[in-house]
Amino acid sequence: MTHALDGIRVIDFGQYIAGPLCGMLLADQGADVIRVDPPGGPVWQTPANATWNRGKRSINLDLKQPDDLSTAQRLIASADVVIENFRPGVMDRLGLGAEASMAGHPQLIYCALPGFAADDPRAQVRAFEGVVGAATATFRPFEGKTDRPIYTAVPIPSVYAAFQAAVSITMALNARERSGAGQRIEVPLFDSMFPSIGSRGLHVHDPAHAVPSRAGIWGGSFECADGLWVQYGSGNQNFREFVEAAGITGWDREGLIDIERILNDPALYEKHVQRARELFKTRTAQEWEDLVAEAGSECAVCRTSTEWFDHPQARESNMVIEVGDPVYGPMLQPGINARLSGTPGEVRRPAPKPDQHRVEVLSELETRPRPVSSSLISTMRSALEGVRVLDLCIILAGPTCGRTLAEFGADVIKIDNPARGGFVQSHNDVNRGKRSILLDLKSGEGRDIFWQLVDTADVVAQNYRAGKLEKLGLGYEDVRKRKPDIVYASLNAYGHLGPWATRPGHEQFAQATTGMQRRFGGDGQPSLQPNPVNDYGTGFMGAYSVALALLHRQRTGEGQHVDSALAYTAMTLQSPFMQRYEGKQWDETRGQDALGSGPLHRAYQARDGWVFIGAKAADLPRLASVEGLNGGGIASLSGTALEQALAQQFLTNTVDHWVSQCIAAGIGAHRCILDLPELMHDPWVADHELSATREHDEIGLVTTCGPAPRLSATPVRIGRPAPKPGSDAADILAEIGLEHRLDELIASGVIRLDGVAAG
Repeated sequence: MTHALDGIRVIDFGQYIAGPLCGMLLADQGADVIRVDPPGGPVWQTPANATWNRGKRSINLDLKQPDDLSTAQRLIASADVVIENFRPGVMDRLGLGAEASMAGHPQLIYCALPGFAADDPRAQVRAFEGVVGAATATFRPFEGKTDRPIYTAVPIPSVYAAFQAAVSITMALNARERSGAGQRIEVPLFDSMFPSIGSRGLHVHDPAHAVPSRAGIWGGSFECADGLWVQYGSGNQNFREFVEAAGITGWDREGLIDIERILNDPALYEKHVQRARELFKTRTAQEWEDLVAEAGSECAVCRTSTEWFDHPQARESNMVIEVGDPVYGPMLQPGINARLSGTPGEVRRPAPKPDQHRVEVLSELETRPRPVSSSLISTMRSALEGVRVLDLCIILAGPTCGRTLAEFGADVIKIDNPARGGFVQSHNDVNRGKRSILLDLKSGEGRDIFWQLVDTADVVAQNYRAGKLEKLGLGYEDVRKRKPDIVYASLNAYGHLGPWATRPGHEQFAQATTGMQRRFGGDGQPSLQPNPVNDYGTGFMGAYSVALALLHRQRTGEGQHVDSALAYTAMTLQSPFMQRYEGKQWDETRGQDALGSGPLHRAYQARDGWVFIGAKAADLPRLASVEGLNGGGIASLSGTALEQALAQQFLTNTVDHWVSQCIAAGIGAHRCILDLPELMHDPWVADHELSATREHDEIGLVTTCGPAPRLSATPVRIGRPAPKPGSDAADILAEIGLEHRLDELIASGVIRLDGVAAG
């Protein structure tokens, strides 16, 4: 079987989550990933290592010993890619940093995933998951619910860093295929969080152009007759069919399903909410899920993760796979996220035992030649220079895929339906860096224009329901007949195999069905994560799939169909917990009352705010040495007693005091930022374009989140502000020789320049 990363050797020095997960994503696509651990094995001993280290080979090295350090240097010299996620400077002091490693090996791609960037004043802070979460307003409370942090066990910073590192490495491999040169990559966990915030951090400065929040009257979780909950959200997706199936057509007489009227009448709104709650208590959760599916709308039972493992969709779509782990035996794990039709990924072997492959790895060093790329041809400005993308996507996940390709240098043409909806504010977030045309693909003339654009394109991306574009003759099989080497990306909610492949769904439904909402909600009402993490994460996995396919196309000339899904991404985001095996204990942190995962990884209230500390059990003596904490006798405590003692002590001084003292003692610490605008307006954040405030056509100043990865040779670029939808039609038509038909096409409604602002 051919894989996209066949022949690519990766040396994985990563620990905890970010580095190992990035290595797993590469191993799943065929890379030979050699995992380097210290003599005792992985620093964090967790069953999740069986997932993050699958498909890899293992060698243990003590990098403080000259012989093992020399072996590490030889491994790097044999590699195409190096991954590490230590604090800045650690690898440099060992002589294994990017500069030393690339000095005689200019083809090397060296990727660092530190907690904070090398030029961040917090570079030496120990960036435990919760510390980065506190720094990025991840634990901000929901409006009006509480004034304290709400901890989420989902490791968003590490997973997002791994996603963006995998994309960046593959983009750098694409660039190297043409230029012959490697490069340095840095994807800090702190920086990587901003794309996960996305539209949550978007701000239109002129109130006259801001779009009012319209969460909708039919969106949310509802308790059912059996005490279980469903996530339901009608939007405009077959709402009338739902009304008829639910037997509530009589509500029309009371105005209770007139969305516009309800949103403008508070009393009617409250009456409607109460009636909706009563309605959902008339059937069981499973009955509602089935009824709504039959009506063609969106609904999912809020399941636990263990229930999802047994669900037909999880199994038949290979979202859940079985791996024979040497330690845990038969184990269910998350499946492969990025799917490619021509070069499918696979889990080639279970996670190795520590040092399992020492003999063969060392023997290969005696015979393996240094990787040789094509000779240096030119310096490239961007990894996807010369690549054209037709972006047919809507909402968040699909457009994020296109936006990511644009950040890496592709010419992305955003094609929207001229008659679709009204203004969606996320447009300014997900469509920056693109050009825009409003083109009616339901018309023959519109499709003719699309086909002429296909002739100039390398990639088509779409995230419509399965079968929708096929009905227009624009599916993958149709497009590849016209352009055999096309890379065609499809993103959806639940995957492209299995009984739910054609079901509609959005962020909240992937969270509901895979257990994410139940995990965050605990024993109470299921609850959504603070950021739309499945949407943006799936956008990155779509871009990763495209980059893999483009790399394969450079080598073979072959195109292919690639895909990812929101539920795949929900599995990856929850990968610390998503292993099922004999003796499994589902004991991770749950619920809205959580402040952390334990007494040494938790938010504590100080005199003037909240501080999050991050440490390991072995660090307790360091914590006990902190001025103001040593009087509590904490060095001899553990568990609840330690937590209570620390809670009392932290109340005695300020956040700034505790942060500075803890950091000085070698304990990870950060003030809990509970206000998102504060984070977006931070000067360091703005200086690094993680938050960017720019003029947008006819709107004025808009603040959006920027890209995180830093590539030394082919840097990502934020791109121009999102254009006014349709504003590039003349230029796009001119490129295919149709500029003379613009007025005629506008008159016939095939193209529009005004009247629609697409999202």
